Amino acid sequence: MGFATDAIHAGQQPDPTTGAIITPIYQTSTYVQAEIGKHKGYEYARTQNPTRAALEANIAALERGVCGIAFASGLAAINATLTLLKSGNHVVASSNLYGGTFRLFVRILATFGLEFSFVDTSNINLVEAAIQSSTRMIFIETPTNPTMTISDLAAISRIAQAHRLRFVVDNTFMSPYFQRPIELGADIVIHSTTKFLNGHSDSIGGMVVVKDPEEGERLAFIQNAAGAILSPFDAWLILRGTKTLAVRMRQHDANGRAIARFLGGQRQVQKIYYPGLADHPQHELAQRQMSGFGSMIAFELGSLEKANTLLKHVRLCSLAESLGGVETLISHPATMTHASVPREDRIRLGITDGLVRISVGIEDVEDIITDLEQALSRL
Repeated sequence: MGFATDAIHAGQQPDPTTGAIITPIYQTSTYVQAEIGKHKGYEYARTQNPTRAALEANIAALERGVCGIAFASGLAAINATLTLLKSGNHVVASSNLYGGTFRLFVRILATFGLEFSFVDTSNINLVEAAIQSSTRMIFIETPTNPTMTISDLAAISRIAQAHRLRFVVDNTFMSPYFQRPIELGADIVIHSTTKFLNGHSDSIGGMVVVKDPEEGERLAFIQNAAGAILSPFDAWLILRGTKTLAVRMRQHDANGRAIARFLGGQRQVQKIYYPGLADHPQHELAQRQMSGFGSMIAFELGSLEKANTLLKHVRLCSLAESLGGVETLISHPATMTHASVPREDRIRLGITDGLVRISVGIEDVEDIITDLEQALSRL
């Protein structure tokens, strides 16, 4: 089946009781059993839930994995994935990660004995050089948040296979519509379903998709044992979102390209980070491993004062954390999504006080341009 067909139908059958075409919200904490050891496949809702199971099958199909495991948030999904490791294990990670991921790694997981090396994973030589005898995982975001650096998935996969390492990719920015890391050699794909998969800014969730059934069983055990599960209602909301994922992502991409071109013509904008522009350093790589460029853009205004002026004067664009919703969201990474990253590290990564990130929505693009134009005119 094609992607849009899978997005609408995979993992979902008409309700056997009523024939309802939409998977119901099974809002229950437990299930009645006929006798000891005899039930209908469901015992307790932390362990199994039909709505959650439908979503897990749906996202697994879209990412071309064997199974999905849903969690209460993207960070819960990342945390569960890292618990596949043991104290003393080493992880090679992208130097430019979402601030919440960086905080989880260095302020929580490191205290349990995991070790991390943060490198520019767009440089294959640095990835290879960072591997130690204790390394067990490579963890990357591509594109990175917020500077949109691209890492070569196929090349890193070859390194991971040569060293017998798990290769984990956070695919939140692209969604499986534009990028499917498992097809390029990744072992595990992670999503904050809060973002493009849900697409409507009304749910928090996370998903892990694996290509190894045994890995899936282990993560399902962790999901149940640790208990950071996705609620039935959130699962239902995300299933509603994935039904329109294909059409939404096409519009996000069209609008993103238009906004990037617009920003490129503005004298107030000093630099643009968007892989769809020909002058992006990994533009050709992005063309090879992604089927579109998406709607995430960052741009440099030169100072905190200018960034604040712009953000105070936008009207259609909403100043808020998060991304991937149908509405255009604009943010200031240094004080919002990446505030937990030390300042010196932020500056080194290009996350300056003048950097603004925009998640371009699916409104009429002329209206988004008009809003940005009037806000930029204040600078």
